[in-house]
Amino acid sequence: MNDDEFEPKVGHGRAPRERSYVQRVLHSTAKAGSRVGKGNRRFNGSRIGRGSGVGGVLGSRDKNSAFRSRRVVVQARIVKLAGKGLGGARAHLRYVQRDGVTREGEPGSLYDRENDRADGKSFIERADGDRHQFRFIVSPEAGDKYQDLKPFVRRLMDRMEKDLDTQLDWVAADHYNTGHPHSHIIVRGKDATGKDLIIAREYITHGMRERAAEIVSLDLGPRSDLEILDRLRDEMEQERFTRIDRDLLRAMDAERTVGTIGSDSSQQSLRAGRLQKLGRLGLATEIEPGRWQLSGKLQVTLRQMGERGDIIRTMQRDLARESSGRASANYAIYDAVEPDTGRLVGRVAAQGISDELHDRRYLIVDGMDGRAYYVDLGLIDPAGIPSDGGIVSVTPVRASAKQADHTVAEIAASHGGVYDIATHTRADPRANPDYLMAHIRRLEALRRAGVGVERQADGSWKIPPDHLQQAERYERMQARSRPVQVETLSPLPLERQIRIEGATWLDRELTNPTAFDIRGSGFGHDVQDALNRRRQWLIAQGFAREEDGRTIYPTGMVSELQRRELAKEGAKFARERGLPYAETAKGDHVFGVYRKRLDLASGRFALIENSREFTLVPWRPVIEDSIGREVSGNLRGDTISWTLGRQRSGPSIS
Repeated sequence: MNDDEFEPKVGHGRAPRERSYVQRVLHSTAKAGSRVGKGNRRFNGSRIGRGSGVGGVLGSRDKNSAFRSRRVVVQARIVKLAGKGLGGARAHLRYVQRDGVTREGEPGSLYDRENDRADGKSFIERADGDRHQFRFIVSPEAGDKYQDLKPFVRRLMDRMEKDLDTQLDWVAADHYNTGHPHSHIIVRGKDATGKDLIIAREYITHGMRERAAEIVSLDLGPRSDLEILDRLRDEMEQERFTRIDRDLLRAMDAERTVGTIGSDSSQQSLRAGRLQKLGRLGLATEIEPGRWQLSGKLQVTLRQMGERGDIIRTMQRDLARESSGRASANYAIYDAVEPDTGRLVGRVAAQGISDELHDRRYLIVDGMDGRAYYVDLGLIDPAGIPSDGGIVSVTPVRASAKQADHTVAEIAASHGGVYDIATHTRADPRANPDYLMAHIRRLEALRRAGVGVERQADGSWKIPPDHLQQAERYERMQARSRPVQVETLSPLPLERQIRIEGATWLDRELTNPTAFDIRGSGFGHDVQDALNRRRQWLIAQGFAREEDGRTIYPTGMVSELQRRELAKEGAKFARERGLPYAETAKGDHVFGVYRKRLDLASGRFALIENSREFTLVPWRPVIEDSIGREVSGNLRGDTISWTLGRQRSGPSIS
């Protein structure tokens, strides 16, 4: 058809159809660039709170600019302050200000937006009553290039305040004691109006990291191609999960196969080199030239290998600082999860923090078999761990319902799902009050953890039919946070136990030997030597004798040594305090103010003082937070059942 033949037909004009309010909103949203309808992502709560929009924008920025920007690692944790949370917050502030974290090896110091010396006590007092607290660890990729991290942190917090549209109450401390300088930032859970501060998860996940990266990139400039390639080449041979591995997993097909071809020659070389490394590790198989199949366990295995490598480096660093210089020790990891893992007895070689954000700790134990063991302590209170050189016993926590749970479930099942002391007494007339109260304490612990038991107004307990299953789940949760139990066998090192008048761990081993696997090297050799020297000292002092080539230890020798040491320490403190020392015996009731802990050859003891006298009784970690307050308890052999507070009766803590 010829273009000249085109003849338009003009129709009647039609007024636009009136849209409903909802349609107008959806139309405006679509014009603004948002996706609505079926394509919209499912709600997951990540945008609830302040900073959600900023976090979303920063998290979806241009990939190329993100690749070239300086990397910053941000770890975040929200901590509840209810109950004992405020005490944990105080402990965390003490931790970030501990010795040896500055470049000069000095204690760390808190600072805020205006002051280089912030008052941590005042910060905690302001936080009293807060629902929660934010803790961040910010580690710039090139943090060693900053002479001082304070200006960087202050600019970051200023940027966060603008993003969140509120002033923040925060303190921070900088640490330079690792290969990556980093800053601990603690933020109160209140906004400028005094309301609970809710920060969107999307901002915590993306926004804060991207804001920090912007500042570092502005200070140091974006990463050059050479810097990026050098870092990737370093990752090519690492036995941990790397960015190259993440790219390989993204590029693989449904059969988990991936090729070596990259976007350019350098990327292709990196990918080919990494696949060769994975092949040597048994995590990839070359199915044809240039085509590899990745193992389904690649990511999990590489992460486990990275954790193990970090542990070995930690052990090498800590043991190299030891006076014994055991930098070439035979290293092992104490795996509490393995069912055949048994008791570990040894000397504390080192201890420290494995996870600064969650306050998880570790212990390095010089074992009897000549090996050094890395022990994950989880959230165990360090107050119960002796100083380096002390002797400890480590046992794994088995996640199963306790005997008390079985007893409660059995009694409740035969009494309509209800448990109380009267019913228990009728079922077991021989049960003593301490035994009965142990079951009540167990139920209280489960109730506070939300396990499902319910305390009635009359003091009885409503027990659900699946009580044992719920109790076992609770124990598994506890085992993740506290995977082991640590018992202090002696707070004193071996050398100090040889010639001291007290009931030492060596004495207990001589009179009631344990079947240790003692090898001829390391700590096992030291124990053999110390036992021989302690035996000779006991004979020379008349506490033991030799007959027909055998050493005879009189009955009650250990108790007598302990009594003498306590009497000696008691006389010393009697002169200092102007009060008489009172010896205690099994079954005695003790009450008074807990003054201090004593580390003696016979063990750890608590000094309990009242208006008339003072005494020394076995110490347990549970009373450490009660220093300066009234406590009471009943002696039961070598241990004590404690009651905390002013009451003279009621539930105790065994």
